[in-house]
Amino acid sequence: MDLLKLSALEIGGLIRQGELGVVEATRFALDRIDKTNPAINSFVTITGEQAIARAEAVQKDISAGQLTSPLAGVPMAVKDNISTQGIRTTCGSKMLDDYIPAYDATVAERIFQNGAVVLGKTNMDEFAMGSTTETSYSGPTKNPWATDRVPGGSSGGSAAAVAAGQAWYALGSDTGGSIRQPCAYCGLTGLKPTYGAVSRYGLIAYASSLDQIGPIARTAADCAAALQTFAGPDSRDSSCMPEGQNLDIRRVLETVDNPASVKGLVIGLPEDYFTHGLQPEIDQAIRRAARVLEDQGAIIRPISLSLVDEAIPAYYLIATAEASSNLSRYDGIKYGWRTNEEEVEDLVDFYRKGRTEGFGREVRRRILLGTFALSSGYYDAYYLKALKARQMVKDSFAKALGDCDMLLAPVAPTTAPKIGESLSDPLKMYLSDIYTVSANLAGLPALSLPCGLDDQGLPIGMQLIGPAFGDAKLLAVGAAYQVLTDFHQLRPEIEEVAK
Repeated sequence: MDLLKLSALEIGGLIRQGELGVVEATRFALDRIDKTNPAINSFVTITGEQAIARAEAVQKDISAGQLTSPLAGVPMAVKDNISTQGIRTTCGSKMLDDYIPAYDATVAERIFQNGAVVLGKTNMDEFAMGSTTETSYSGPTKNPWATDRVPGGSSGGSAAAVAAGQAWYALGSDTGGSIRQPCAYCGLTGLKPTYGAVSRYGLIAYASSLDQIGPIARTAADCAAALQTFAGPDSRDSSCMPEGQNLDIRRVLETVDNPASVKGLVIGLPEDYFTHGLQPEIDQAIRRAARVLEDQGAIIRPISLSLVDEAIPAYYLIATAEASSNLSRYDGIKYGWRTNEEEVEDLVDFYRKGRTEGFGREVRRRILLGTFALSSGYYDAYYLKALKARQMVKDSFAKALGDCDMLLAPVAPTTAPKIGESLSDPLKMYLSDIYTVSANLAGLPALSLPCGLDDQGLPIGMQLIGPAFGDAKLLAVGAAYQVLTDFHQLRPEIEEVAK
């Protein structure tokens, strides 16, 4: 039995049936990490002994019938900006290099309650600021499909871990495409849930009005199974929608076993997304995917989705402004990296040196951009206009989704770029988010799915975007598409390091 070829749900099924032990699965995953992590650097922290102890406890609860979640006992990974009690959580930054949280994030609490076995924390762009997972203080993560390529970002470590077979699913966070783009680059499935569907309590913030935690896995069904373990209301997060206005978890669960028929669904194809230097192979792959759905009875309707060009500047103004505010707490006094006090002249010099030493170049750039946008005399000219543009983006999507059940679009303009290419040109890196940021600005759910390979054998991703709290329908259509195709079953070949 080749465990590398199995989905998270298949592993969970074997565990429930007693054909695979939780400890056995955990040891297999840890061994895989040991052999492949040196090549791709997907994990920042590996919780070997803790994971084994947890696996033993979970196995007892499963055997006693106390844990019935479809993913109980399945080894998984958590992005390094999600608080986990007693496990180092660095946000990919020197600023938090030795930070060990005293509490679990709500999503961490809930996955533990459902029998998750956490293998460790995955690498990420520093404070989630990046599109390549190259800005991490722990060094860049490499794409398992080609180690001279980036895995995407900022959840690149989580995506690389799943693609490399180190974990069967993982948690990521998505501020402007940080789940979907790494999934596209690594041949995986990932969901950016509706804003307010998942608690952000314990998620170390980048841009609070945009961030959402979501699942990364091989299949839409795996993502649905993971989502149902941690989504839902949370009194500790005021942005999380209350009971009755949040996701219907029962519908998400139904998606796991019953992929929906797409017959009669109206799927919009935004032609504006196919005119921005889109790699021809991606254009062709998305249109082939549309034909697959059309052959099953879906109605593919070309639409115009305005404000594509305006979304990027609006997003980066809002995101950097919120980052400037959120990251002001890291002053080296309350917590965070503390500079050598003997070498500072005064308090201002203490702040300047500590934040310069503790934050990387990209984080400092975004803090400065955000501070400028919020400063006196520029607030109205930049930040306020960005908020108005955001509302216009919301209105544009509301109109499009009033005529369609969901939208089908590319995830990124190109397949995974080579390491170093994007960092040398920050504007190029920002533009790689052109197809993903709008869903965050509008607070809508979006599902990334593999839909092909380019002529270099690199994965191509597509995304389905739906109305608010239409997450279950996206997952159901994604599962139906994956019944008809096998792109999600493709695996990269990774050279293992002998022990």
